[in-house]
This record gives sequence, structure tokens and C-alpha cells, in this order.
Amino acid sequence: MQVQFGAAKVAKYATRESGDTLELIERPQGGYSAVLVDGQRSGRSAKIISNIVARKAVSLIGEGVRDGAVARATHDYLLTHRRGQVSAELQIVSVDLSTRTLVISRNSHCPPVLYQNGMAHLLDTPSQVLGIYARTKPVVVEVPVTAGTYLVAYTDGIMETGGAARPDIDPLAIVSAEAPHGPTAQAMADLLLTRALEADSYRPHDDMSVLVVAVLADPIAYGARRMSLIVPLDNVLGL
Repeated sequence: MQVQFGAAKVAKYATRESGDTLELIERPQGGYSAVLVDGQRSGRSAKIISNIVARKAVSLIGEGVRDGAVARATHDYLLTHRRGQVSAELQIVSVDLSTRTLVISRNSHCPPVLYQNGMAHLLDTPSQVLGIYARTKPVVVEVPVTAGTYLVAYTDGIMETGGAARPDIDPLAIVSAEAPHGPTAQAMADLLLTRALEADSYRPHDDMSVLVVAVLADPIAYGARRMSLIVPLDNVLGL
């Protein structure tokens, strides 16, 4: 088997900087974790908040702290640092090789989609955002790592696309239709982002981020690890 991480993200229309932050880190006891953070509002102020949360979470994961405890400590840090005046939504998706499980820790109102054993369902247990309420804790789901598994996480720019004249997209329906064909994690992420952009007429009303973790059969079993990143520079450099 092989584990794939795929991501796709864009900023709110007419905003240079996305308020969403995505980080990937290797776990000290084996495995990988992806940290997806949606800062309150959008633009530069949201980016500052999401960076604070993501850096704290990544630091704790790198020290060997378990994901549920990472989410709690990150909440406490943001609550203390900003005195309950700003919030952030945090999703940690980990492939833990020490337990051979896929772990999803969530403080977000966006329900991830889990596709496993030929069926897709929403992980929609209610959870609270970070940074506001004193006793906030994450919702944690742990499932075995098996071939043919997809976990699709996203921020609210994906879930709340459209408007009065434009329909929202349905991540559950998209994953249910596409996962049986075995797309790569990146292909699945690109598809969801494209559908969301279409629903917003390619003028996203909010920052949009999609994270996909896929466990697939490995056709080339010689153990090579690969990572790639594509970042458009036109907006950043003013080109």
C-alpha cells in the first residue's frame, strides 16, 4: 500500500493571501500528519491566526504529542494568546504507522468525508472552534489503515459555496461517485476545488482549501517517498 496526501487551495476572490494554512509533518514514531487551519475571517488577519495555530500544532506533533492533546493544547494557546477574541478551525489528519490507523482530530464545523470499504459517510459529530470557549476539546475518529480509503477534509469556503442563485456542492456525493474509480489524492482534491470554484463562478466568496489523504495499492513497491508542490506566483509577485 501507499499513502498519498493531496491538497488544493485558493484565496477569497480579490484577496492575495489565503487565511487557510496547511502543513505536513512526519511523525516521530512513524507516519505523517497534515494540519489544516482556517483562521477567522479572510486575508492577512486570518492568515496570522491560522499560522499561529498551525505552527503550534506542528511543533507539538513533532514532539510526539498525541493528536487529541495537540488540539487541546493549541486551543489553550490561542485562547490565552488572543484572550478569546478570535477563533480558528483546526483539522489534523494523521496516518499513524505505530498503530496502523488513520486518525482524524477536528475542531471545525466542516464534516470530513471518509470513504472506506466501498462506502462514504460524513464525520459530522458537532465540534467547537478553537480559541473561544474554555473547555473546548476535539472530536477524534480513528479507523484502520486499509487500501481503498479516502479521507477528504476541507474548509468552509468549499462547504458554503454558491448563493441564492448558485447551488452548494455536495462533497459526500462527489467522493461517493469518484472514489470507486481509485483517483489519486491530488486528483480528488483538484476535482472538489474545481467544483467549488464553478459553484462560485470562479470568484470564491471565501478561502477554499481541500485536503485528501488516500491509502491505495502501490503498483511500484520499491519504497520511494515523493513530495511535490505547485504554487502560482503571479499574484504574489504582482505579475
